[in-house]
Amino acid sequence: MTSNRPYLLRALNEWILDNGLTPYVMVDAEAAGVQVPSEYAQDGKIVLNISPSAVRELLINNDSLSFNARFAGRPYQVYAPIATVLAIYAKESGNGVVFPEEDEASAEDNAATAPGAGKPHLQVVK
Repeated sequence: MTSNRPYLLRALNEWILDNGLTPYVMVDAEAAGVQVPSEYAQDGKIVLNISPSAVRELLINNDSLSFNARFAGRPYQVYAPIATVLAIYAKESGNGVVFPEEDEASAEDNAATAPGAGKPHLQVVK
């Protein structure tokens, strides 16, 4: 199966905006393929405001997150592979999702070797 991360990112971004809040994403600024202004990163991570008033041409597809923004008045093309997006949350409330920091290949390996892999894990709750 494909990663659910891009689907969750798109859905949570829409949910945060629909509630009149500001969507922020946290990205692993040191990961391969990431293009962010590294001078704004702290501890290898960067938090980015992806609200419509802060960015242009926001694209969250199944492979990456990208947009144009200004940092200290300078234009910048931000690009992050989906696996490097670590969290999305509302600035004002903190509500959102933190994703695991493992790469997708090891996540698929773990799922394939987990006890009971392939069997449904649903349970009736009364």
